[in-house]
Amino acid sequence: MTDKIVILAGGISSRMKEKPKKIENDLTNLYSQADSKAKSMITLDGKKPFLDYLLSNTMAAGIKHVLIVIGEKDKSIPEYYGQKESGNVFEKLLISYAVQKIPAHREKPWGTADALYQGLLKVPHWKGEEFLVVNSDNLYSVESIKLIINCNYKNALLDYDKAGFRFDASRVSRFAITQKNENGFLTDIIEKPEQEQINACADKNGIVRVSMNCWKFFYDQIFPYLETCPENPIRKEKELPTAVLNMVKDHQNSLFAIPIKEHVPDLTSKDDISSVIEDLKKQQN
Repeated sequence: MTDKIVILAGGISSRMKEKPKKIENDLTNLYSQADSKAKSMITLDGKKPFLDYLLSNTMAAGIKHVLIVIGEKDKSIPEYYGQKESGNVFEKLLISYAVQKIPAHREKPWGTADALYQGLLKVPHWKGEEFLVVNSDNLYSVESIKLIINCNYKNALLDYDKAGFRFDASRVSRFAITQKNENGFLTDIIEKPEQEQINACADKNGIVRVSMNCWKFFYDQIFPYLETCPENPIRKEKELPTAVLNMVKDHQNSLFAIPIKEHVPDLTSKDDISSVIEDLKKQQN
């Protein structure tokens, strides 16, 4: 059982900066926030940022140590949770930061594999231990975090039944689907799959499962694959799924896919704001 988590919040949130497809006048203040700070710091309930909900859920699940990977230009997260590099106290959590630096030849961060790599460089004392990795713009439930924390395998991911989401079908079809072997261990992740690929990945019960980027890793096993992760030739980023697939290619049965069925609030763009507000209200009730 681990009490450590890495929260990836270093992206530039380019989709969040785009204009919404449908402008809602009562959300203009939140649109303004979305343009000026990390999207996880938008105060959807008018009181506390979205990230507070994720931190509260991780704490309730048993997490004590939090490493947030932030962007070079973002000040909103440390201004709210504490300016020290490590040991900032938020409720019962100890929060540290790692800054995802942008290489001189690039205009934006080098992707999620690079973010986690730079983060782990800040916590070499985590070697020999397990930790969780999540996105800052998804709200994972207390129960789901407990599920992966208590998993007996050193490397794992939450493997979501896509039928459990409350997203429209076109959005779900863009999620990365997973493939497993007969023992439930990950063999492949297919980004932006075609419908034929989606159908082919359905299990014997017709269930198609996707990754929402909630992982557990053993430091010593994932680190070298983050360090050597190649750049995606199309998206020009070093992506965490690439590092993971390189690891499972070299080490079969090394990452277990934990089946789960529930909705995951996802704050990717301004068009998500109203639906996530409703999700937060349901969580509070």
